[in-house]
Amino acid sequence: MTFGEYILLTLLAIVVVLLLRYRRHVFQFIGEVRVELDKCSWPWDPNQTGLKKYKELIESTAVVIVSTVLLAGFVTTSDLVLAHVVGFLTGGGMTK
Repeated sequence: MTFGEYILLTLLAIVVVLLLRYRRHVFQFIGEVRVELDKCSWPWDPNQTGLKKYKELIESTAVVIVSTVLLAGFVTTSDLVLAHVVGFLTGGGMTK
């Protein structure tokens, strides 16, 4: 076995020992996470089927994508304009 394999096995053994030692806390944490996730409001109706089930999710995703593209265009345009203005004022840079 190589040195790296010994290190990997040692780390794996440490993880197993920690999981066995703190298993009650780990299972309690997982149980609490499940309870909190049950309280969440998910962006789809569980009674719907097919793509209708994900209508709100798809619409929200489209809004995020369009907003991101618009913001990217604004930032790119602003950067280009400011680079030209600064280049013009300083006599160098991007004056093409």
